[in-house]
Amino acid sequence: MGSGAALLSQMTYEELDHLCRAKALRILGAFSVDLEHDTDLAGFQTLMMLGPDEPSFWPIFTSSAEFEKPKDPMDHWSKRVIGALADELAGKAFFPSDGPPYPPFFTWATRTQRCHSSPVNLLVHDRAGMMVSFRGALALREAVALPDPPEGPCLSCAETPCFSSCPVNALTPDGYDVTACKSHISSPAGRECMQGCKVRLACPVSQTFGRLPAQSEFHMRAFLGPDIT
Repeated sequence: MGSGAALLSQMTYEELDHLCRAKALRILGAFSVDLEHDTDLAGFQTLMMLGPDEPSFWPIFTSSAEFEKPKDPMDHWSKRVIGALADELAGKAFFPSDGPPYPPFFTWATRTQRCHSSPVNLLVHDRAGMMVSFRGALALREAVALPDPPEGPCLSCAETPCFSSCPVNALTPDGYDVTACKSHISSPAGRECMQGCKVRLACPVSQTFGRLPAQSEFHMRAFLGPDIT
């Protein structure tokens, strides 16, 4: 047994989360691998989904060397940090940008039972709300005892503000009008949306998550592409 596997065999879920938080990440969910059906995870027993630990993530990322890269700086940061974490624990890292074929992050997220489909079909997380995002996933060779997932936040949300928060009605139960969304954000009327999607921010859980507006603007600019000013 390698030193990474030996370290992992002695760690609880809470200790693993603490290890991730030291690297400005959080475990946003995990599930036990189905050894019969998860052929893409053969040789592993636990998959953990990793996302930013807000609000500490943003200042750490912006002070990194990757932040200065002209293309996909956050992906470069994620691959360095999560890749090193995988090496430390004798595991394997997966990233949303790997592909094609791409790892099934949406399916993996729902299997953790901490991500659910919201009324407007965006993922909603019990802690991050609609601001949930994944920097990577970590497959571990050891079985880790996982905590019971909490109830999905939409079940206790009576006002459903996500239905009425988009200025151009781009996000609805029927789908996502990407063209309308981009057109509005790129216009003077949509400048406020550059600080974060109003639908995502309207989620009561999102409002307690702590993501900084500068980080939301970073993602919005990446979404719009290089021509936005």
